[in-house]
Amino acid sequence: MNIGLTGGIACGKSTVAGMLVRRGALLIDADRIAREVVEPGTPVLAEVIRRFGDDLLLPDGSLHRKKLGERVFGNREALRDLENLLHPPIRALIRERMQAYAAEQPDKLVVVDVPLLYESGQQAMYEQVMVVYVPREVQLQRLIARDSITAEQAEKRLLSQMPIEEKKGLADWVIDNSGTLEETEKQIEAFWNERGLS
Repeated sequence: MNIGLTGGIACGKSTVAGMLVRRGALLIDADRIAREVVEPGTPVLAEVIRRFGDDLLLPDGSLHRKKLGERVFGNREALRDLENLLHPPIRALIRERMQAYAAEQPDKLVVVDVPLLYESGQQAMYEQVMVVYVPREVQLQRLIARDSITAEQAEKRLLSQMPIEEKKGLADWVIDNSGTLEETEKQIEAFWNERGLS
């Protein structure tokens, strides 16, 4: 049993992931895996440096992620090159971890937290997709408050992702996280019971 967990920026995906883990789900975090594949000494890091420049290596041999982000932001071709380097090893590692969990603990729900699941076309990897949803206005307010940024900066970030309403329409499960934590918890409980996980 596995689900892909996604949502928009500042929708509360980590909160929902935590609620599922507390109930016994096993979590695979795609962001963490994305960092693992470019750790010092990895072949993927070598490829990234070859394509984007030696100045992206920090003195300790790690990747200067912020500088890389600035280099590809707004440059379609560079971003596509980076995705072509990173996505295959990230997906391979996610699959490997999913298979290991399924073999070791077949009765457990495996939750794979993937921020850009739909944007990167990964929905077919999962039995179901759960989208953590808040209306766009709430998303905007939370993002401004969370990251201490301007409304204009927040808008730009939202525009770089698929609209949350569109993700909501594609989901097998929608968790509306715009209310209280208790209300979100009730929806997780309903999901858990419906899947026969209790």
